[in-house]
Amino acid sequence: MADKQTEISTLGEFGLINLLTKELPRHNDSTLKSVGDDAAVLYFPDTKILVTTDLLLEGIHFDLTYVPLKHLGYKAVAVNLSDIYAMNGTPRQITVSLGISKRFTVEHIEELYAGMRLACENYGVDIVGGDTTSSRQGLVISITAIGDAPENQIVYRDGAKDTDLICVSGDLGAAYMGLQLLEREKVASAGQKDFIPDFSGKEYLVERQLKPEPRRDIINILRDKGIKPTSMMDISDGLSSELLHICKDSNTGCRIYEDRIPIDYQTAVMAQEINMNLVTAALNGGEDYELLFTVPLTDHDKISKIEGIHVIGYITKPQLGCKMITRDGESEIDLKAQGWNPLQ
Repeated sequence: MADKQTEISTLGEFGLINLLTKELPRHNDSTLKSVGDDAAVLYFPDTKILVTTDLLLEGIHFDLTYVPLKHLGYKAVAVNLSDIYAMNGTPRQITVSLGISKRFTVEHIEELYAGMRLACENYGVDIVGGDTTSSRQGLVISITAIGDAPENQIVYRDGAKDTDLICVSGDLGAAYMGLQLLEREKVASAGQKDFIPDFSGKEYLVERQLKPEPRRDIINILRDKGIKPTSMMDISDGLSSELLHICKDSNTGCRIYEDRIPIDYQTAVMAQEINMNLVTAALNGGEDYELLFTVPLTDHDKISKIEGIHVIGYITKPQLGCKMITRDGESEIDLKAQGWNPLQ
């Protein structure tokens, strides 16, 4: 970031928009008209349109004490794209709206936008519009993602069936442990001018919290293997919460196995350091942005051979409830939605 800081008021709303969106590349043929008119013009022949929106508020969803603006911009885009992938779709465009308080300069917002543009470049997405306004409560970010999918390929939450396999991508709990690590170092830094945070040996956890990556790769692998999930969600609020959503919408129960929940070594070490139950963190931590999905039992051989996908249980009849089988195999624990609740 440049040493000289420019007050946003010197540019005005349209000047800031022009600065942030000049020379935006176009990645998709469906983007006919991008920023620069009263509305973007998009064209999607013979396909269904997917739209999702996320609102991020400073002090609720992020803490700028330890979240770099470029990382925040990247993450704000990534979490929206994750929702499109969770529908088995392809994200194409986003709109970006910002509420900006007076403590932010033009250079701050350019840094935020640099992260957004990097995410769009990595995932082939076009920025096609948005809005900016002043905010009295800090930084506000609202992003709408637009994508598409053939009608017969869209995957909803309500399609799980009895005996379907329950699968997750990647590993769980790392993003939550990354948040705990960042919060711990924030407390340790209080009153210290030249404090250097200690992330040694836990860099993966910090990356999972600050720079999540939507699982486009998993969607592409499933398509290549001819596997269409019967239901799917991304894990933003925690495995328990998302699995209960699928079971409620599909009118089913489920069984997952404690010893099959994928957990990274750094996550386990951090949980031990802060005396937190490791499985609780994996079930309820949230912000992993991995994919939770179900597939027919007949796909067992194909799905079990895919690296990075873990079969953690199966779907049951609704009267059997939603439970986790403990590591010793002798007990069943009710699953509860104890993950992130933005309204608390």
